Amino acid sequence: MRQAIVGYHQDDEGHWVAELACGHNQHVRHQPPWIERPWVMTETGRNTRLGLELECLKCERGEPRDNP
Repeated sequence: MRQAIVGYHQDDEGHWVAELACGHNQHVRHQPPWIERPWVMTETGRNTRLGLELECLKCERGEPRDNP
């Protein structure tokens, strides 16, 4: 199920986490060469992705909302 990014926060290790419209959280790391997400490294880049839809496996599994 696809859900829009509505915000971001950093986890305890400093990794960026997207907050989804459904209430779930999903890491959005930039870890080349496997994951190319250079936009996550700057505030401007993250803001350009607000509204972008990500696949939410937690929704598909019926999991409860996360607490950021």
